Amino acid sequence: MTYSFLSSTAPFFIVFLYLGSCHVSHGAQQATYIVHMAKSQMPSSFDHHSLWYDSSLRSVSESAEMIYTYNNAIHGFATRLTPEEADSLMTQPGVISVRQEQRYELHTTRTPLFLGLDVHNGGLFPETSTSSNLVIGVLDTGIWPESKSFSDEGYGPIPSTWKGECEAGTNFTASLCNRKLVGARFFAGGYEARVGPVNESMESRSPRDDEGHGTHTASTAAGSVVEGANLLGFANGTARGIAYRARVAVYKVCWQPGCFSSDILAGMDKAIEDNVNVLSISLSGPRTDYTDDIAVGAFAAMERGIFVSCSAGNFGPSPFSVANIAPWITTVGAGTIDRDFPALAILGNGKNYTGVSLFKGDALPAKMLPFIYAGNASNNATYGNFCISGTLIPEKVKGKIVMCDTGGNQARKGEVVKAAGGLGMILANLAEEGEEVQAEAHFLPATAVGEKAGDIIRRYVLTDPNPTASVVIQGTVVHVKPSPVLAAFSSRGPNPITPNILKPDLIAPGVNILAAWTGALGPTGLASDTRRVEFNIISGTSMSCPHVSGLAALLKSVHPEWSPAAIRSALMTTAYNTYKDGKRIRDIATGKPSTPFEHGAGHVSPTIAVNPGLIYDLTTVDYLDFLCALKYNSSLIRIISRGNYTCNPSKNYSVADLNYPSFAVNVDGSDTYKYTRTVTNVGGAGSYSVKVTSETTAVKISVQPAVLNFKEVNEKKSYSVTFTVDSSKPSGSNSFGSIEWSDGKHVVASPVAISWT
Repeated sequence: MTYSFLSSTAPFFIVFLYLGSCHVSHGAQQATYIVHMAKSQMPSSFDHHSLWYDSSLRSVSESAEMIYTYNNAIHGFATRLTPEEADSLMTQPGVISVRQEQRYELHTTRTPLFLGLDVHNGGLFPETSTSSNLVIGVLDTGIWPESKSFSDEGYGPIPSTWKGECEAGTNFTASLCNRKLVGARFFAGGYEARVGPVNESMESRSPRDDEGHGTHTASTAAGSVVEGANLLGFANGTARGIAYRARVAVYKVCWQPGCFSSDILAGMDKAIEDNVNVLSISLSGPRTDYTDDIAVGAFAAMERGIFVSCSAGNFGPSPFSVANIAPWITTVGAGTIDRDFPALAILGNGKNYTGVSLFKGDALPAKMLPFIYAGNASNNATYGNFCISGTLIPEKVKGKIVMCDTGGNQARKGEVVKAAGGLGMILANLAEEGEEVQAEAHFLPATAVGEKAGDIIRRYVLTDPNPTASVVIQGTVVHVKPSPVLAAFSSRGPNPITPNILKPDLIAPGVNILAAWTGALGPTGLASDTRRVEFNIISGTSMSCPHVSGLAALLKSVHPEWSPAAIRSALMTTAYNTYKDGKRIRDIATGKPSTPFEHGAGHVSPTIAVNPGLIYDLTTVDYLDFLCALKYNSSLIRIISRGNYTCNPSKNYSVADLNYPSFAVNVDGSDTYKYTRTVTNVGGAGSYSVKVTSETTAVKISVQPAVLNFKEVNEKKSYSVTFTVDSSKPSGSNSFGSIEWSDGKHVVASPVAISWT
């Protein structure tokens, strides 16, 4: 499989590309396959599992070579085979599955303050040796090690528990690692087997990041303190990652053609072996079952106590679009923060409309300029309004402000307008983009406006006999309200695999996020952009994911005994879904209140999460029982768990019994659904009473018992929830509510989502 970046949403829309084959052997097409082996079935005649793997491979192909062998994320190997060889290998003893890989594409000065992680709350997460001994592993496009965000000034020795290393390669020496950047590896075997050798004139065959995405995510999670951080003067301030005292280890698994699952699995395999504490993965893959490679690798990480945070995807606002939905993964959607970069579109009729821009350069003349719609200045009758390269007629554009419709790379449109002689640009959203606008470091004075303003401006430029306009860049503003707002691009539920597990889990900052950047590309990512910046501002669930990775490291530093499920529980049950005035978080895609299908439990609130009162914990066996409830057979369970686990035929397994911190009910004919949960007391002795809310009389929620009394820390109490629903509601209907436990000091909240199928 190949995975995709979940990155800045405008230039990096995600597309699942199912690979064909390009290498040919003896006239037969080859592809890369990931082979899962039952390690426990290795014959005694072999001294090591790798010898057994090699023998199994040789039995079907004398020429095939192993790309990787896997010891931790899975038991098995990756290789190139013809379809016939793959079928033959599947019949060999000890082979569980042979699956063709796919390709997926890659999906802060302000956010720590926005999250409440300022100096006033420093005591909640003290700078102890524990916090600086934690290592966050980032699977992405690599690292720009010279960035100040990875300075090791003030750091002590590398933790003795760390087993990783720094790999040298093109434009990268082992000496570039330090006490902050403790590990850097790269994985190109799957990429090179599929595509051919890395073109080292275009990208570095090493951990070096030539794309920017990996440097941005790594510094968001754990970047060191950098004063005076900004992008072209915007968002100026002191930048720091969320867990800024933690160490960073990078695993470069993504290359220009994409991210191949054999490389991703190899990166996860090494990260587990290296002993990372948190894995941050801003990639997504297929959503067919829980045997996808990231899910399988994450299961192995979870067993080792490693918290795995993944981006939810940038496929919003479509329903059922959420990715990385295995229940042992924490799935993160994206919201805005309280900072913006306004830029005015001023029209000749006296009307002004606010958009956003990161343009830095000479302002337009202090007068109104001729204004033209790109569709009326184009040599392309079909796509002229989009300002595509080569479509604008210079004689009609020169000296004017040009209105372009959004779609595709926004910065490139400005490049096209400027090349044709235009002086400025107004970008207008169409219905597909709605009101969501994202700031870009444009090449000329430009502003991007939402659909409503765009429709008005378009009507003006098309109907006024002498339209004029101007653009005024207004810089950086903070304390924007309301905030957060759910990003339209953030992928949504219901869960496309298991509707009774609510996903995404929560949301975190993911819009217009400032973080470190590569020195190999300008802020737009375009080859023609010769500007070089130390920090860049981009958007996507790729940006929200490392926020939660950093928060997990902070919680782990205070509660080293907590499991990954306990950390997620603390983040979810303390998340908020209303503003201070009591109104619910708004969804920018609809302008209406967001629901748990969009925001999960809500927006992270780390200063409360450190002391959640109660937690919902989960063990490996709990997840295996969940797979039994899904009727997974022994082979599928072995792919995921790498071990022999047999579902008890006499036991009644239920998805409703997975001890998850949220509730999702898929109404499929019955009118009563019963769920059970167990909470662990982490907040001292106390008595918790339950409060239930349901937004409609069509759903009645009953909790037994209604009071939970705890005498000591780590004491466990169970309760049951009965949902009585009107099963006659039409298919596609949804209803929401909540279940909250409180002892007067803590509020332990769980969202409820009901859907009728």
